[in-house]
Amino acid sequence: MKLNELRDNEGARPKFKRIGRGIGSGKGKTGGRGVKGQKARTGVSINGFEGGQLPIYRRMPKRGFVNVFRKDYAVLNLGALDAAIESGRLPADQAIDETALKAAGVVRSSAKFAGVRLLAKGEIKRAVNITVSGASAAAIAAVQAAGGSVTVTAAPAEAASE
Repeated sequence: MKLNELRDNEGARPKFKRIGRGIGSGKGKTGGRGVKGQKARTGVSINGFEGGQLPIYRRMPKRGFVNVFRKDYAVLNLGALDAAIESGRLPADQAIDETALKAAGVVRSSAKFAGVRLLAKGEIKRAVNITVSGASAAAIAAVQAAGGSVTVTAAPAEAASE
């Protein structure tokens, strides 16, 4: 078996239909589009049109809402932080902040992110001092257990019951 001898299985690719090539072909004259009308013409897109009946997407009830004030954070897992320190992209002995994380390429820098949020996926083996916009309670506990500290700059959301 050679690369130039490879072929598709029989019937894997259907034969191309040549339409509009005379009545003898079976696909001549109207080219398989029936007779006149909107759907026989080119450039027609009537998906979702139900002939004047109220379309199903308008009959269905609306649910939920989109919070326009929601903040998205770039995610930083403890395992990724530890791997970056291990590879030498981040200094373990100095304080680490969001600008250092973006410069090292550990988190994506984008205008849509409101900051960096530290999450507890993976483990951290060394003491680090890190300043981020947000952090989960498990991530803070894991960093403190390793002998480091986490400083959260963004104020936590107020509880709805208070």
